[in-house]
Amino acid sequence: MSPTPSELYSVAIHQPDFFPWMGFFDKLIRAKHFVILDHVQFPKKGGTYCNRVTIVNGGAAIWITAPVFRAYRGYRSIAQMQFSEGEYWRKRILRTLHQAYCKAPFFEETMQKLEPLINCPEENITNYNMNAIVEIAQWLGIPIDKIHRSSCLSHEGSSTRMLISLTQALGANEYVCGSGADAYQNDELFREAGIQLIKRVYQHPIYNQHNANVFVPGASIVDAFMNCGIENVRETLVDVPHKQKSF
Repeated sequence: MSPTPSELYSVAIHQPDFFPWMGFFDKLIRAKHFVILDHVQFPKKGGTYCNRVTIVNGGAAIWITAPVFRAYRGYRSIAQMQFSEGEYWRKRILRTLHQAYCKAPFFEETMQKLEPLINCPEENITNYNMNAIVEIAQWLGIPIDKIHRSSCLSHEGSSTRMLISLTQALGANEYVCGSGADAYQNDELFREAGIQLIKRVYQHPIYNQHNANVFVPGASIVDAFMNCGIENVRETLVDVPHKQKSF
C-alpha cells in the first residue's frame, strides 16, 4: 500500500545516500518527485552518508564504509566520485553484516536480496547508490519513475535558490524538507518564489532489534529489514506517524 495522491508532496530532494535510513525512504514514498542531488560538491575531507551508514551490532551503532578515491585536485561533484579498493570493501561489509545480523529473524531473506546490491561492480558512487536505492524502492512497492537526478535537470544558483530552481524545473509549487534544513535554508526565498514549504519531522518507528536492549535509531534500513522483514517495513513506512508544518 502506498500513500494516496492527496497525501503526496510535490518535491523532495536528497543526496544519494549509501543504503539509507528509513527516513530517506519515508520521503521517497511520499514525494511525487524525488530528486537525487548528485551535482553538488563531494566533501574533500570528512565523512558523508554518500559512502557510509550505521548498522547495529552488539547493541550499538557502528559504521559500515565504502572507501572513496580522494587523490584528486580541485572540485568534484558527487556524480564524478568513485569508490576505491575494488572488491575488498564489499567483502568486508558482507562479513560485518553477517556478524551483526546472522541471528536476526529475517537475516536469510534480507541477505538473499541485499548481497547482489552490495556486490554491484559499479565504481561510480552515484550510480552504485542509485542502483541500491531503486532496488530497495521496488521491494517497498514505491514507483521508481518519480526518481530524478539533479545532474539531469535544469537548475541554477546554490543553496536555497538551487532547491527552488530544481522544484520549478519539475513544474512543482511544493517542497518538503526535514527539520535539519534550518541550518542552511532560507524559508523566505521559497515564499517569494510562490513555493509552499513543508517541514516534515520524521518519527522513527521503534521495533525489536535482536542485538540491542535499548532501541538504536537512525541506522540503515537494512537494520529494519533484518529485524522486521521487508513486508513489515513496507507497511510501517506507509503508516509511520509524523509531524509536519506548512509555511
